[in-house]
Amino acid sequence: MYDIAIVGAGPAGMTAALYALRADKKVLLIEKENFGGQITYSPKVENYPTQMQISGSELAQMMLDQVMEHGAVIELAEVTGIVNHGDTKTVVTDMGEFEAKAVILATGSKHRHLGLSREEEFIGNGISFCAVCDGAFFSGTDVAVVGGGNTALQEALMLSEYCTHVTVIQNLSFMTGEARLLSALEKKENVSFIYDTTVTEFLGENKLEGLRLQNSKTGESHSLVLEGVFIAIGQQPDNQRFAELTALNEIGYIIADERCMTDTDGIFVAGDCRTKAIRQVTTAAADGSIAALAACRYLENL
Repeated sequence: MYDIAIVGAGPAGMTAALYALRADKKVLLIEKENFGGQITYSPKVENYPTQMQISGSELAQMMLDQVMEHGAVIELAEVTGIVNHGDTKTVVTDMGEFEAKAVILATGSKHRHLGLSREEEFIGNGISFCAVCDGAFFSGTDVAVVGGGNTALQEALMLSEYCTHVTVIQNLSFMTGEARLLSALEKKENVSFIYDTTVTEFLGENKLEGLRLQNSKTGESHSLVLEGVFIAIGQQPDNQRFAELTALNEIGYIIADERCMTDTDGIFVAGDCRTKAIRQVTTAAADGSIAALAACRYLENL
């Protein structure tokens, strides 16, 4: 029996583990993919206190080393559901079941897809969501980035360093990312922008060979020949498996305020998987500490 089981080992989950361990709780940290979550895909983190510049993977490894040093039990498994028994919870995974008195959900979010025909078919064959992971495969080729926020602009900047040409495709008439990122991109001779336009079709046989685009104002369509497209249109939560355990909003985020408490006793939430205005590594870490302290108070009152 664990005091606290934490589902997800991103910055929120690992910070929660750290605070719970320092409160002398027996902690289980469950992760299904990679420790650090989305932050591991960031080549350069410059907005984390004490670090002038650090890669996301380095930051994640430091967090993991710290919680392991404090005695966290680590399980590599995928959580498929949680059964609420009142004062105890059963965390069901593909590697077995674990009992805990309290659970912190820190499952983060994942890349949002365009939802077009053949999208799944071309993922890994021309469609990517991470320039850090896959950008080098497209060195010397023409690629596109779909999106206009900070992530899209950062992806485009990175790709411009080794791709022949980068086209940024935005469905609005303006970019929503930071002005400094847009300014840096506009100075690149091998970067161009297409506004008021959506992707309507992926083109190609066994691999991606181009995109069909449509202008939302004129209705005109045209094709863009390229070898790769990086989709950067935001994140979506992965919380449907908890829909019967705690309340979700209309787009699937766990409903919780700054106290990180859900509507189910003994179930807490931290990080990008909850309803919140700002999703950054620092706010995820803050959530982790708040959720852990709330869980410790809950355990004291059992």
